[in-house]
Amino acid sequence: MDPQSLIANSALDSKLGLVIESATPTEVVGRAPVAGNTQPAGLWHGGASGIMIESLASIAATLHAGNSAMAVGTELNVSHLSSARGGWIHGTARAVHLGHSSTVHQVDLVNDEGNTIATGRVTCRLLPA
Repeated sequence: MDPQSLIANSALDSKLGLVIESATPTEVVGRAPVAGNTQPAGLWHGGASGIMIESLASIAATLHAGNSAMAVGTELNVSHLSSARGGWIHGTARAVHLGHSSTVHQVDLVNDEGNTIATGRVTCRLLPA
């Protein structure tokens, strides 16, 4: 499956400019530009971190669910650690738990220099399709 097709219908991910580079149930890697996703002070917006973290984890959960279930987010926790004024934010979602009825993914966001911008955890419930 083309990982980019997983967000083709997500208007919010499109507005963010999210690009999926690779995607499996255990790891999803993507990036988004800082430009267009800033707060009034010109820094990467914390809300953009939340969107990116939930999107990467939800894509992984969707891949784990396959055709038998639908993944829906039930919990999002984000710690904002730093920010960026330009370039790209790179994110990696890694599976912590892949169950029959739920998934948990840890997501780390870094800037172009590799400095951690935010870290988060997402729990998804898997509902029958």
